[in-house]
Amino acid sequence: MDIYHIVRRPLVTEKGTHQAQQSYPETQSRRARGGSYTFEVHPEASKPQIKQAVEKIYRVKVLSVRTANRKGKPRRVRFKIGKTADWKKAVVVLDANSHIDLF
Repeated sequence: MDIYHIVRRPLVTEKGTHQAQQSYPETQSRRARGGSYTFEVHPEASKPQIKQAVEKIYRVKVLSVRTANRKGKPRRVRFKIGKTADWKKAVVVLDANSHIDLF
């Protein structure tokens, strides 16, 4: 799978904007880390594939990746009930010295 097919789009929300601006200093038990960025990714992409794709596309250092499979919501169109597509969300935590200019 191509890296440009793994990362579909960044999710720009109020919560995501707030998390991207947060950074945390180093403590005795944890490394320093930068902001967290949220992306819609391919449903079959694994965490190492997502990490590699984000590092190559945005030229940043990724510390960790968290993923969640999201179910589609039921929607009504005229007289029929349909469903939006299922999708996968990835939250990528960057190194303290890295930053992505999305906004």
